[in-house]
Amino acid sequence: MAGSMNRTDVAKLVEPDQVHRTVYHDPDIFEMEMQNIFHKVWVYCGHETQIPNKGDYWTVQIGKQPMIMVRDEDNIIQVLYNRCPHRGAMICGNQSGNTGKEFMCSYHAWRFKTNGKLDKVPLSGGYEGTRLSLDGNQADMKRAARVDSYRGFVFASLAKDGPSLVDFLGEGKVAFDDMCDRAPEGEVEIVPTCFRVIQRSNWKIFLENQLDALHPSITHESSGRAAADMEKQIKAASGKAPLEYHYLSAFVTVPLVEWDRTQTVNFPNGHSLLQGYMGLRPRDPDTLAYEAAMHKHYGEKRTEEILGVNIHHVLLYPGLSVQSPLQQLRAVRPLGPDRTLTEIWHFRLKGAPEAIYRRALGYYNLVNSPSTMINADDLENFWKCSQGLASDGGDWVSFHRNAGQDTDRNGIITSLRGTSEAPMRNQFRAWADWIAQP
Repeated sequence: MAGSMNRTDVAKLVEPDQVHRTVYHDPDIFEMEMQNIFHKVWVYCGHETQIPNKGDYWTVQIGKQPMIMVRDEDNIIQVLYNRCPHRGAMICGNQSGNTGKEFMCSYHAWRFKTNGKLDKVPLSGGYEGTRLSLDGNQADMKRAARVDSYRGFVFASLAKDGPSLVDFLGEGKVAFDDMCDRAPEGEVEIVPTCFRVIQRSNWKIFLENQLDALHPSITHESSGRAAADMEKQIKAASGKAPLEYHYLSAFVTVPLVEWDRTQTVNFPNGHSLLQGYMGLRPRDPDTLAYEAAMHKHYGEKRTEEILGVNIHHVLLYPGLSVQSPLQQLRAVRPLGPDRTLTEIWHFRLKGAPEAIYRRALGYYNLVNSPSTMINADDLENFWKCSQGLASDGGDWVSFHRNAGQDTDRNGIITSLRGTSEAPMRNQFRAWADWIAQP
């Protein structure tokens, strides 16, 4: 369908309260998304602590472009295209590693410094008198147009022009502020392993689900019920159930009416946050030890301000989902109209007791990992949506819930209630704006 449509026509597939199903499965629209969104906006690459040493690198996908995030000899983080300028071979075939002081192409042994500059070429005399100059940047590895970081979180943009990273993130940068401020030392460090999941569904379906407060107690009811029953039995037998059971049982012990009392705040560029849910602050020895460490670094007043931030989830459109109180992050890498890679990461709070990390690790494994029933519940729905949207059972996807009833103040939209579909409408406003740009 989109092959005969221009960008303006495709943007018209988005209406204020509904979108045409074509945007989820048309391959030409997917190509437009890659060129006009993922190849232009700021895309998350990783955390500075993923590459602590000179020569450390991680490979990452930005839109359709294979890239390398590397710490160079000057201790600067570079983001390079994973391509040799000679014959086009990928430079790094591994996901991560340490390349030392240079990269070497495995095909013809061209060597590059870790900032991408050409270092050596075998038998370089063969290029004298040709149109290829080995002295300029013609033979260097190409760099991302812009690289920047915010509180240790590294982003790159493949477009030389556009808003700064801070302007792009806008109010959404609270995701990183909240996570880092919860560390007694004001910083986090990444746990250098992640779960990688390929979902058989369109990338937008995953992001729409992240702040969908209507689905948890419905989609995850059976998983939450089983955990709640076991939690009850253990508590009856021993007087106390492990905290980990609460991570799962909350999907049923927090009823739908409570989810409706939460609230989303929706910002420009498609970013949103869900607030008013996280009330868990146990008074056990581990928590008290953590609070003592916070008091030592911040003082009691500032500690209470930090721990009083009641944000459950921040969505940084178009490719990042952050649960800052739990130190979790999910990066979205579209692979095709019906294939999406998600990378699921977690972090340590520097200066916090080990038990606090273990608590967050429990949530990471029990709720966000690919092996949990919670994730399986979601993945099944994502696949069902993908299949249904490719059918002729209807042309439009409804985002009508509380449409026209939310509060808009200078482009910041506060939802009437937590189950409003304001975040989805906000995402597609940004989507349509980016798609329509020349």
